[in-house]
Amino acid sequence: MASRPYNLYAGPAILPLEVMEQAREELLDFAGTGLSILESSHRSPGYAEVNDSARENLRRLLGVPENYSILFLQGGASLQFGMIPMNFLRGGEADYVNTGAWSKKAIKEAGLFGEVNIAGSSEDRNFCYVPDPDKLELSPDAKYVHICSNETIGGIRYNRFPRTGEVPLVADMSSEICSRKIDVSGFDLIYAGAQKNLGPAGVTIVIISDRLLESCPDGLTTMLDYRTHAEKDSNYNTPPVFSIYIVGLVLKWLEKQGGIAAIEERNNRKAALIYDLIDSSDFYRGTADPGDRSTMNITFRLPSEELEAEFIAGGKKAGFIGLKGHRSVGGCRASIYNAFPEEGVQALVEFMREFEKKN
Repeated sequence: MASRPYNLYAGPAILPLEVMEQAREELLDFAGTGLSILESSHRSPGYAEVNDSARENLRRLLGVPENYSILFLQGGASLQFGMIPMNFLRGGEADYVNTGAWSKKAIKEAGLFGEVNIAGSSEDRNFCYVPDPDKLELSPDAKYVHICSNETIGGIRYNRFPRTGEVPLVADMSSEICSRKIDVSGFDLIYAGAQKNLGPAGVTIVIISDRLLESCPDGLTTMLDYRTHAEKDSNYNTPPVFSIYIVGLVLKWLEKQGGIAAIEERNNRKAALIYDLIDSSDFYRGTADPGDRSTMNITFRLPSEELEAEFIAGGKKAGFIGLKGHRSVGGCRASIYNAFPEEGVQALVEFMREFEKKN
């Protein structure tokens, strides 16, 4: 295979090379059936094994309790922004913490189904920090509390999660799921588009507690009722078969890496290499407060927009693609998800050092 560039895009994002190689090898003949997974029936025994093993591997990796269902849905996190309040808000009040663009999108959708209380916000400083989880202004009658655990645009994440007592805690973990150890039992619903850290675009992971699932109301449209998918093992209608197949391969790859604890340790090392360079430099400036920095999405600025454009163009020539920050904020961003190799981070740091010397 020809030399591949280092993929720093925020999503769809890098996948493990060995996963893609295995998918290539199995593409024309899946599990000895003589058929491609792309043309296999979602009712076939072969796909049933894909679905079941992916779910059980995720349960094992994250330590998901037995009283939680794991669903493979479609529509991305964006559909969850509306599906969650449609199922659980229903004219009541919910607490949302506003930490960036994705939180704001979720807040907008929730406002269609009930009252939204902004329990905390970092908009006052352009979303460069996470509000103190202990100082949120939570509503005693809230149906649930919603957070985005890692904001890809601002490059911030929660290091400690809010304690909400009996009020269900809901989290969008799209850009960091399976990147660090979490206590799933502290949440009632976790959702994540797979295309950032767990697979290709097309499938959304939902982990939901039995108590929240049982509170879904009657009268919802069938496909937007979580119970529909829980009762049918995410096979009520034709699921995104290929996307779930790749998620299953990625989960097996994660287990071979040593599981979540090992991948978290590696992610911390990778992020530290870049942050240490930024912190020791007068040329690069990190945009996130040090205590709230993401290990997945590292955001930074250079002394001028002209230099940023040169840096991005120079990086592309040197084999680093996806360094441009989100169009809404500009600057630069390096998304170093689980599959991004340590040697790639080391090469990026060396490129950054050389660019600083020249400029």
